[in-house]
Amino acid sequence: MNTAIFRQFSDIPVKEIAPGFFSKLIHTANNTINFIEVKAGNSVPDHQHIQEQLSFVIEGEFELTVDGEVQMLDTGLFAVIPPNVRHSGMAITDCKLIDVFSPVREDYRNL
Repeated sequence: MNTAIFRQFSDIPVKEIAPGFFSKLIHTANNTINFIEVKAGNSVPDHQHIQEQLSFVIEGEFELTVDGEVQMLDTGLFAVIPPNVRHSGMAITDCKLIDVFSPVREDYRNL
């Protein structure tokens, strides 16, 4: 098997990127893909970054605030957050999320 192409998800270490946010991170030449598990009640404070971010809920409900607008993300609603736009969020229920960042999140690569 060509391990430069095919990899085991179970081999990716879990890292706590914010209190209560447990991630498996994949970095490509152009993107960071963040598979996150978060328990209900945990939140990420208001912040911004240079990357465009796409946020998807695989399980649960996640309240996302982007530039002052609050929306409840679930399996049917996702977000495309432009670069340098302030945003924050809170897990309403236990959640599984996928965030895709472009370009790569170097700060996450260095965790």
